[in-house]
Amino acid sequence: MKTITVYHGSDRIIEEPVHTHGAHHDFGAGFYVTPSRDLAHEWACRAAKDGIINSYSLHIDDLQVLDFTAQDHTLLEWAATVLKHRTDEAYVPAAEARKQYLMDNFAVDISGYDVIIGYRADDSYFSFAQDFVSGTISLGKLSEAMRLGRLGEQIVLKSKRAFERIKYIGNELALAEEYSIKKANRDALARRAYRQTKAASADINDIYILDIMREGIKNGDPRLR
Repeated sequence: MKTITVYHGSDRIIEEPVHTHGAHHDFGAGFYVTPSRDLAHEWACRAAKDGIINSYSLHIDDLQVLDFTAQDHTLLEWAATVLKHRTDEAYVPAAEARKQYLMDNFAVDISGYDVIIGYRADDSYFSFAQDFVSGTISLGKLSEAMRLGRLGEQIVLKSKRAFERIKYIGNELALAEEYSIKKANRDALARRAYRQTKAASADINDIYILDIMREGIKNGDPRLR
């Protein structure tokens, strides 16, 4: 049985995971964990206070898993699915039609999956996706900025079956002073990489959101790879 170790950052010890986020989080309601201890420390200390890192073992080989980081999924599928759930975010009205096109043609129906694996959409990275929707950057520049920014990975438990396969291991203290610095450095790296990517000359073959809409590009089009 395939078992992975995952972490959840919180302000308390959580021995029995439950759905902790509402429908407007990245992939809807579920229990969000990560294979990265550093990322979990950031989550635990997001209020600039010391927190708790909860560790778990998770058995996933007999679960229905949707992995947005796999090669058979595009960045647009991830972005469109996150946009579909992050309806609480503010958008420029002119970009609504573009956002709707992405959601209609690229968002993945996650309702049948036990576990979702995807990139985390914190403020820095979600702003990149917003810029793509607004037409500020191309798909290529979006992909490059996210790659250079060292995007982290999160795993979401969605179903009862998934919750039956996670087991509490233990916990450790997360120090806000230490990990707030790490988070600030990571965010600065992401923003710096993004500025450099935007400043670079555009390729004549770069694809923008308006190109996708005008040409009726759908999911699976080889130009999106």
